[in-house]
Amino acid sequence: MDLRQRISERRGGAVLFGMTPPRATTSAEGVQQVAERTMARLEPLDLDGLIVYDITDESDRNPVERPFPFMETLDPAAFVDELEGWKKPVVVYRCVGKYEPEHLTTWLGAQDTNRVLSVFVGASSRDKQVQVTLPKAQELWRETSPELLLGAVAIPERHLAKGDEHERLLAKQDAGVGFFVTQVVYDVNAAKDLISDYHYAVKARGEEPVPIIFTLSVCGSLKTLEFLHWLGVKVPRWLQNDLEHSEDTLARSYEQCLDTADELIAFSARLGMPIGFNIESVAVRKAEIEASVELAREVCERMAHLR
Repeated sequence: MDLRQRISERRGGAVLFGMTPPRATTSAEGVQQVAERTMARLEPLDLDGLIVYDITDESDRNPVERPFPFMETLDPAAFVDELEGWKKPVVVYRCVGKYEPEHLTTWLGAQDTNRVLSVFVGASSRDKQVQVTLPKAQELWRETSPELLLGAVAIPERHLAKGDEHERLLAKQDAGVGFFVTQVVYDVNAAKDLISDYHYAVKARGEEPVPIIFTLSVCGSLKTLEFLHWLGVKVPRWLQNDLEHSEDTLARSYEQCLDTADELIAFSARLGMPIGFNIESVAVRKAEIEASVELAREVCERMAHLR
């Protein structure tokens, strides 16, 4: 069963690998090398697909200085074109606010919907000036390429703070969204709260839930931990203490990612909720990249009974 079928039939079990495109200043030769290294690392894994992020400046959302400076990256769609040897589906993120309507419409109409899925991401803050709003982008999708499977972002931390993230998911589902991908999960209880509230809200409407794909990401340094906080990822105090005082921060975060996967798998199975995982790798350090690849392999094994 491929990723498209799994999502269309609202089944769980998908395991994806998420990455950012190379920097915009990377030479054509360098981009090709990144593509080749990516495929060499991932082809041995039993993945269902690849996620390629669309990066935008989010300084409007958080006025605190960014721990890592923002750098423009290639358009994810352009990088996907370099992955000619990758035969499995690719989920292309689109930060819709930075594209003109004509650009987005043209891109949607040109996609091979058997290979490409997309996740539309809205503005990082209410005050940000955008060329296309998220509802407008969804409208363009329905008019141009409704057969392209469309996903959206889910944020467990927002649910923890406001208690209404499940209502946002329902509204997006009503708009045609067929799956959700979360922000990085370090607070497993926030994720479980979201699963539970969404599950019972969908059930009350007499409908079926769509898959929620939870993002896991290793943290290899205290600066990366600081960046997670900047992004709005909630790291529980006890876990933050563990990471700060561990002799091997990367190994401790890897262990916690597996614990989170195990807990979410068991909890979702009890509710009958279809879930999957996205193993995110956005670091440049070789050790962190290799840890992400190994994490993807272990999560694939844990999800084998659903695949």
